[in-house]
This record gives sequence, structure tokens and C-alpha cells, in this order.
Amino acid sequence: MHIRPIALPAAGAAGALALAVAPASAHVTITPDTTAAGAYAVLTFSAGHGCDGSPTTTVAIDMPDQVYAVTPTRNPYWTVEKVMADLDEPITDAHGNEITERVDQVVYEARTPLPDGQRDTFELSLQLPDAAGETLVFPVVQTCEEGENPWIETPAEGQDPEELEFPAPTVTITEAEAEGDSHRAGASDEEPAEPAASAEGTGGDEEDEDGNGLALAGLGTGVAGIVVGGIALARSRKA
Repeated sequence: MHIRPIALPAAGAAGALALAVAPASAHVTITPDTTAAGAYAVLTFSAGHGCDGSPTTTVAIDMPDQVYAVTPTRNPYWTVEKVMADLDEPITDAHGNEITERVDQVVYEARTPLPDGQRDTFELSLQLPDAAGETLVFPVVQTCEEGENPWIETPAEGQDPEELEFPAPTVTITEAEAEGDSHRAGASDEEPAEPAASAEGTGGDEEDEDGNGLALAGLGTGVAGIVVGGIALARSRKA
């Protein structure tokens, strides 16, 4: 069982997304697929190097106190464990269920140590708090065969984040997305009625058929008359 690392207080940050700063390739970073308040997000953590050249064996990710439930994505190169913590007071979720504990930490253990200079990613699915403008801090401890990197530092007020040696990955929550954008105003799910022109077209077809029948009948009568006239003319010539 891994001990939860202690992070420094997080400072507020503006913008849609706050990432671990300084050279991104050198730090553990986090990329969310959304930062909207109250949205369900997939956070992708990336580790790109070991500890001073030593291969990585464990990546332990602390959850902010505002996050209660987390679903980690399986990674074939790692085992994964959720470390739970009791809540001071039970809460009720959106389905009316009483919650007495929360996910305190997600720990990935390497089946084979991740070599220095190679990167891997770890995805966590969770619901972001409905708190636009708030910055969530996700302290990460990267343990290696020799040594560890504690990515747990947050800048003090007025401090340049690039001055931090081991910055913690962070996400800043933005305003919730507008609802109903997927449907056009006034659109209906019902199938449209048959246009009136189709019914009129049907009647017109019937009238055309009647007219064609009369024309054919008249043509037949004319042909018969010609035949009878020809027979009478032939007989008169013989007489």
C-alpha cells in the first residue's frame, strides 16, 4: 500500500486547462478530454522518463478531495489498484445511494519496469466537480528501481510555475457546456406527413389512364372501319 504524498496548497489559475508546466517532455503531464464543470471526463496522465535514468516501477496518482469515484483504464503493462478512504460524513449521490468512502489514490504497478526514455499513459474516468474556475491538483509519485520523482509541487501565490522542480499535474474547470446544442430549434422527431401534392398526383394518374383508354378505343374503331371499307371496295370491283 502506498502512502498518499502531501501536496502543497493549489493556487488558482485561469484558462481552460492548466498542465504541469516547464519542459512538458520532462514531467508527468495530464490531458483531459473536457474541462466543463460537472462533466464526465477522461484524464490522460503521461510519464515520459524515469528517475535519473532508472526505469519506472510505480505511478501513484492522488485524487483531489472533490472527486469521489474514479474508473481507471486497464493497461496491459501495469496492474492497477484503487486505494479507498473513508469520508468524514456520508454523502448521497445522484441516484440516492449513500456514499461512505471515496477513491483516494490510483496506483499503477509495472509488470515490467518502464525504461527511461520511453513513455506510457494512464487514463482515469471521473466526474469533474460543478465548480467552474477551480483548479484541481493531482499529485503523482513516480517510483523507480532507484529513487523516485515526487510530482507534488504547486506554485505559491505570485510564484512562477516554471521555477518548480517537480510540478503536480493540474486541471482548471471551465463553465459547463450549453445543453440542447445537438438539436436544431423547432426540429421534430416525428416523420413528416405526405405532401398534398402526392394525393393530387394519384388522381391525375387515374385521369391519364382513362384518357389513354378512350384514345385506344377510338383508334380500334378507326382501324375496323378501314378494314370494312376495303372489303366493300374489293367486292364492287369484282362485280
